[in-house]
Amino acid sequence: MKQIDAIQGDITQQRLDAVVNAANTTLLGGGGVDGAIHRAAGPELLEACRALGGCPTGEARITEGYRLPAKYVIHTVGPVWSGGKRREPELLRACYVNSLKLANAHGIKSVALPSISTGAYRYPIAQAARIAVETVREELSQATSVDLVQFVCFSAADLEVYRAILGERGAGSGT
Repeated sequence: MKQIDAIQGDITQQRLDAVVNAANTTLLGGGGVDGAIHRAAGPELLEACRALGGCPTGEARITEGYRLPAKYVIHTVGPVWSGGKRREPELLRACYVNSLKLANAHGIKSVALPSISTGAYRYPIAQAARIAVETVREELSQATSVDLVQFVCFSAADLEVYRAILGERGAGSGT
């Protein structure tokens, strides 16, 4: 049975197969989740990301996790919120689709996801969380190696939003 749930915590401490990094297009580190993952993974992650040559918005790339408990880091670049008129919902959905497809391609079974684009990129949390949950449910309903997706929320307020949306079909429910 596929499982989706949400917790409050530090994504760098998750002991799942992969963590998803809400990166910028350079993949060279930044603030928020991106900076925390780079600091926790160590300088080897920066070196690996340099070799990738960046990542366009909506796409995803994968590296080892280095000093993280997770074996892999899947880097994806979310859209900057501009009122929803610059394909933001489509690009945000692509972040989740491409991250999970990359996880499947590598045989990854468990994935920790942050709330992509809701920090410095200012995507409204309720809209972003609905896109995230709906997209993950859709992806897990297809053939995939991924059987656990955990949304790791930094704040209690974000966790409440994710749990409310997950609860619409049963908290912690699968597909």
